[in-house]
Amino acid sequence: MKQRREFLKKMGVLTAVSMLPSYLASAAPKKIKEIGVQLYTFRKGMESGDPKGTLKLISELGINQIESASSRFGLFYGLTAKEMKQTCKDLGMTLRSGHCNISTNWESTVEQAAESGQEYLISSGMPIKGQTVDTYKRAAEMFNKAGEDCKKAGIKFGYHNHASEFQSEGGQVFYDVLLQNTDPKYVGFEMDLGWVVAGGKDPFKYFEDYKGRFPLWHLKDMKGTRSTEFGTGDLDITRLLKARKEAGLKYFFIEQEEYTESPLASMKINMAYLQNLNL
Repeated sequence: MKQRREFLKKMGVLTAVSMLPSYLASAAPKKIKEIGVQLYTFRKGMESGDPKGTLKLISELGINQIESASSRFGLFYGLTAKEMKQTCKDLGMTLRSGHCNISTNWESTVEQAAESGQEYLISSGMPIKGQTVDTYKRAAEMFNKAGEDCKKAGIKFGYHNHASEFQSEGGQVFYDVLLQNTDPKYVGFEMDLGWVVAGGKDPFKYFEDYKGRFPLWHLKDMKGTRSTEFGTGDLDITRLLKARKEAGLKYFFIEQEEYTESPLASMKINMAYLQNLNL
């Protein structure tokens, strides 16, 4: 009888679990599998003459997505597009994106981006100067054209913000002008979350108002206008990552411009923070 009672108890537990809604019965903490870095974080190492060695250090942190930044050594720190692609592949990483200046050597930039196998090509800042609505409308036209060029080459184009885009003229926020005057078929946005918050704006409001327009993020914690290690600044990283579907997020890249000790030490802190999140 005792064995029978124990059996029925166990069956009762199993039955209760089976009656739970599927999203509760199968719920388990989700770990982040794809973690990227913007190589500007490791700019000194990448420009030291040993970019392959620096990439190896990055791969050993568990990072598997890479975004390059153009430098005085070119788009890939002195490596050719094919060398950059192969080096990342050999280290178990994928070159996903790259920053560039669309006003300089544009045709060559698109060709190199396509040859590298990267999926995105990102304008790292405004191609023309002037904090006016008209300037931002003209920039939006340039971005639409750049997006068409990229689409023909099999890659996607986007724009990366700083804080100045959240200034306004006549009640119009410049970043909104870009969003409203670019064609989603040709132009995506890489939202630098740290600069959005530093600029006094709410990224969640943008996710709501412009659903799916932000396939890339720079995940950057900030104390005021200085970047800092995750969990020590003003960014609600957990809440942001939970809103990734609404934003349209495909990939995010950690970027840190200032460090407590060194880029490597800061990145170890950031990786530990992300790996301890349950989303």
